Amino acid sequence: MYKFFSKNEVYYKSPTSLLLKGDCLNLMKKIPDETISLIVTDPPYFLSNNGITCKSGKMVSVNKGDWDKKNSIQEVDEFNEQWLSECKRILKKDGTMWVFGTSHNIFSIGYLLRKLEYKILNTITWVKKSPPPNLSCRVFTHSTEIVIWSKKSEKSKQTFNYSLMKEINGGKQMKDVWVFGRPLKIEQRHGKHPTQKPEDLVERIVKSSSNSNDIVLDLFCGSGTTGVVSVRNKRYFVGIDLEKEYLEVSKKRIIDESN
Repeated sequence: MYKFFSKNEVYYKSPTSLLLKGDCLNLMKKIPDETISLIVTDPPYFLSNNGITCKSGKMVSVNKGDWDKKNSIQEVDEFNEQWLSECKRILKKDGTMWVFGTSHNIFSIGYLLRKLEYKILNTITWVKKSPPPNLSCRVFTHSTEIVIWSKKSEKSKQTFNYSLMKEINGGKQMKDVWVFGRPLKIEQRHGKHPTQKPEDLVERIVKSSSNSNDIVLDLFCGSGTTGVVSVRNKRYFVGIDLEKEYLEVSKKRIIDESN
């Protein structure tokens, strides 16, 4: 896969992983049609609006960086439609995609998936074990995120490792409400990302909808959690990010997992 990218774009490569530095909208155009088995990604929620939240008992800004800002709803929708269109092109015929979100972005994602003729399979509700309190005391505490699972088209025959998920769930069919905590400290030993997801949550996603040797893509890879669990489960990983700081964290985590 790395042969399609320049030296400046390849941040790290190994027999199991490829990390790319740059704008995903540009880099994805270099990925050939129908080559990706699974996409797992956590796009910007665009909630950096100078508000506040609570973290470790302290009041902190919700601002995460320029990558989490857009000037209008129209800009958000245009951006989401661009990367979702590229995802549809590069997904294999029977490939699927998981997208994380909250009320800030998930309705845009859901609408555009339907517009682009994906088939939505599930909307998973991730219930957080210990969410931060709501400081305004004017609304309910935000304690969930949504993960939309979709296949490329109505006719696609998605991979779903049903028996494995049933086994993990004590012999019962797994429901679409999942309870997971925050990332463990060991998962942040090489650095933190403001929207980092716990490994056990992402690992369930990867195990449920891909097989050994499949290519897994994360076009907003952040600190590399999708890469870590992909390598752990013998998948090939391609990750894209704009920020060198987070790519370095991803690299170190993937190297640790590979040793």
